Amino acid sequence: MKLIILDRDGVINYDSNEYIKSAEEWRPLPGSIEAIAKLSQAGYAVVVATNQSGLSRGLFGLDELETMHEKLRNLVDAAGGHIEGIYYCPHLPEEGCACRKPAPGLLLSIAEDFQTELVGVPLIGDSLRDLQAGRELGCRLMLVRTGKGKITEETLSQPENHAYADVLVYDNLSAAVAALLQV
Repeated sequence: MKLIILDRDGVINYDSNEYIKSAEEWRPLPGSIEAIAKLSQAGYAVVVATNQSGLSRGLFGLDELETMHEKLRNLVDAAGGHIEGIYYCPHLPEEGCACRKPAPGLLLSIAEDFQTELVGVPLIGDSLRDLQAGRELGCRLMLVRTGKGKITEETLSQPENHAYADVLVYDNLSAAVAALLQV
């Protein structure tokens, strides 16, 4: 089984500093749904790992989050793909939980559920915390410039972040998937 882990906001859908609070606000980035379908069709088990502190902030409830994820799954299914799982952390940054990226808890849950190690597993994100969580477990790190990606790319270019010099950077999820599948 080939596994790939995707961040959600800023990678698959538009991000917002005001948080994505409903299925109406949840809008896929151009080409992202088709890219996920291509991954599925190429034999990848596609899993999403996302921080969703809007739950703890009271900005939306679990029903709204599930409706957003249902919308994502339905769009991917309609494009001929499949999402194997969606893992989320509902906690605030200051709660210090083990699941909020950059902590590796979400990724460890994925590894346990899929009974695999994550060394070499592609992880596509748009933020430093995505990369930090993946680096800790040996994931193959890929950054997209959508969402917070351009700011993250600038951060990675700083000398103190030389440990991330091997991160592959792409304009968007479609470009990252094309490179991964060498299409």
